[in-house]
Amino acid sequence: MLAEIGLAALTLAFGLALYAIVASVCGARKASAGLTLSGRNAALLTFPALLLATGALVGALMTEQYQLSYVYSVTDPQTPAIYRFTALWGSQKGSLLLWSLLMSGFTCAAIALNWRGERRLMPYAIATMMATLAFFLGLSLLVENPFERWWILPDAPPAEQVVSTALIPPRAIAPTEANLRAGAEGLNPLLRHFGMVIHPPMLYLGFVGFTIPFAFALSALASGDLSTGWIKATRRWSLIAWICLSIGLILGGRWAYDVLGWGGYWGWDPVENAAFLPWLVGTAFIHSVMIQEKRGMLKLWNMLLVIAAFSAVMFGTFATRSGVIESVHSFARSEVGFPMLAFWAAMTLVALAALLWRWRRGELRDERQFANLLSRESLFVLNNVVFIALFLAIFWGSFGLPITSELLLGKEVTIGAATFEFYVVPLFIAMYVLMGVAPLSAWGATSLRRLGAALRLPLALTVMSIAAIALGGTSIAVAAFGYGAPLFAGAVALFEIYRGSQARRRSLGESWLRAFTALFRRNQRRYGGYIVHLGVTVIGIGVIASTVFQTEEQYTLARGETIAVRDYTLRYDDFVRAQAVDGRMMNIAAVTVFRDGGEIARLRPRIDDYPQLPMKIAGAHSTLVNDFYVLLMGGERERATFRIYINPLVNLVWWGGILLVIGTLIAAYPKVVAERATVKRTEITESDGVV
Repeated sequence: MLAEIGLAALTLAFGLALYAIVASVCGARKASAGLTLSGRNAALLTFPALLLATGALVGALMTEQYQLSYVYSVTDPQTPAIYRFTALWGSQKGSLLLWSLLMSGFTCAAIALNWRGERRLMPYAIATMMATLAFFLGLSLLVENPFERWWILPDAPPAEQVVSTALIPPRAIAPTEANLRAGAEGLNPLLRHFGMVIHPPMLYLGFVGFTIPFAFALSALASGDLSTGWIKATRRWSLIAWICLSIGLILGGRWAYDVLGWGGYWGWDPVENAAFLPWLVGTAFIHSVMIQEKRGMLKLWNMLLVIAAFSAVMFGTFATRSGVIESVHSFARSEVGFPMLAFWAAMTLVALAALLWRWRRGELRDERQFANLLSRESLFVLNNVVFIALFLAIFWGSFGLPITSELLLGKEVTIGAATFEFYVVPLFIAMYVLMGVAPLSAWGATSLRRLGAALRLPLALTVMSIAAIALGGTSIAVAAFGYGAPLFAGAVALFEIYRGSQARRRSLGESWLRAFTALFRRNQRRYGGYIVHLGVTVIGIGVIASTVFQTEEQYTLARGETIAVRDYTLRYDDFVRAQAVDGRMMNIAAVTVFRDGGEIARLRPRIDDYPQLPMKIAGAHSTLVNDFYVLLMGGERERATFRIYINPLVNLVWWGGILLVIGTLIAAYPKVVAERATVKRTEITESDGVV
């Protein structure tokens, strides 16, 4: 029964999405309020329909209805309840349905928040969002249907008797429940990690979220309303998409660190990069739209960025789901590849054609010109150039070169982490430097003397920090060239927060605490952005330390034997083989870790034997300074082989991610009512960069 309910709801949502496209476009072109309203209502109704369809699939997963081929392929009788639920996005069919549900939910929220304020933009925006939704629903109905069931055709040849279809074939009979339970395949072991409970939905929220700014941008091009209305309508959507994508990337790194067993968290895998690419373009867009809002500039550039962000999302989805690239993160090769490629190309070309048309008509002219290279808008544009350079370098290394070489030369060419780092590290250094310099400049124009005066204290803080790191045992060259750029960006963020608080204390006589909190209430976007910059600084320091100074060793030890690795000592104590409650066999090594002569941890690295593949689960002892990370590579009770990693400051990567999330939430939170005019004048002075 759940299969019939889910299939009917999915079909209804598809029909509603198609109707919403037609009604919205016709309503806009004919200036028919009735048609426009009808299109809006149809779009709103897609959400309850998809909620019902998704609920039906979740119900089938939780109640072990293995006749559904999707339930059969991603769960088995031993699967814990939490992973039964997360199996919704454990494979292609379920994840496409989840994508559609989130797309419909974002559309409903965008309609609710913008229907009155942006009435002229809404019809074409709804049509664009519904076109995206209809495409994914079409894939679910026609190519990757999650409500297909197993059937036996007694009259067919033996090799064709077992089929999986959404509709019941003539004279078909259902397989027995016992046979289905016995053959159920279970969830991919790589997905049995708490991070995978949150990581994929966050990525999907980020991907879907960037559809909303794209829809409003395309609507502005179609309707001719090229004011800042489309930007104001989507600023918080851009931040929501960006923060969800950021959380997804950080959790993906943590999942890789815990599950993949190679001692790292980012390997420049093509699928990792496919999620990183829209983050880069989205970051450039979030910074760039501030220039259009404040100065009336970069109208064409912002349109290009938002189109590029959506295009990167669609291409990344195609690359991940088509099977065109091999990765531990990607889905199996399927028939969705060509339709996704066609949809990505069609939407991108339509948007670019509309943009070119408006540009030729002279409707995207900037209201001001750049005053000089040191102005804040000029430095923001330079930062945008860095982000786009990073995008192009990573895209070419991940997809452009491998696909081109295979098509033209018939050879598989892949680029390793070392090559990526050679090209992107200088660009990241430039990003951090500009991240520090730009906030200290003024809008419009500034002089080198004024900018130099503003830089004095942050540079002094940076030099002192580098000296402290050098005194701690790091060479001065590594401290300066490795940590210098992120430390400078962090020093500027702290200095600006201090300077704003000090200005309030002088003008209003407030305490430090009151001045600090009022500062964030009055200018959330600016100072929330500084918290984001601090988070990026902390992440950068963690990445540098855990990459440049990582120690990796491998040893085979007899039981009771010890080995020294830097200032740690590892002792191999015991080895056991046990069966877990879900039926998997576990090979567990018991080891003790010592430091400075004292015991600091007892770890249990293990190898889990799943039917699909074995998984190495690390034992780790984490401190502020280091992660001691040990993997069991194999062995038995008397002898075992271990791979040991010491990752300095790796936890800063996760803590920096928390700071980044906090800062984005502050920046995106609805603005508090303004205080008295005195405070307003103070904040205007600060935001203009006047010292």
